[in-house]
Amino acid sequence: MFSKTCEYAIRASIFIATQSYENNRVTIKEIAENIDSPLSFTAKILQILAKKGIVQSIKGIGGGFEIPKEAIAKITLDQIVTAIDGDSIFTGCGLGLNHCSKERPCPLNKRFRNIREDLAKMLQTTTLEELALDINAGDSYLI
Repeated sequence: MFSKTCEYAIRASIFIATQSYENNRVTIKEIAENIDSPLSFTAKILQILAKKGIVQSIKGIGGGFEIPKEAIAKITLDQIVTAIDGDSIFTGCGLGLNHCSKERPCPLNKRFRNIREDLAKMLQTTTLEELALDINAGDSYLI
């Protein structure tokens, strides 16, 4: 459903949020290890997330990545998905056709539209805070 890049971006954001709640900045290496992602791939993802304002990159000694605690409750999954994959998951054709619309639908358009709307609602209403707190409570895991 999500691109591999997007999956890793969501995992990285959740991991950074869990650590930010503990007042820890994390390095690219720590993030990559804790989300089971290749180091160079993780670095590229974090560049995008930092550029889009989802995570903060702090340079120098004691630096690393963090998300301000007050921002964790405001960042939703749709922000991360859009930052990485754009809006194609919300607007694209279920069969990958270039010209699929209400006026010119593919065979899956009606069925896929409902799924896409439900997915959009879930992504828009799920915050990093919810997911990070689940991890910190031991109710879910990243790897």
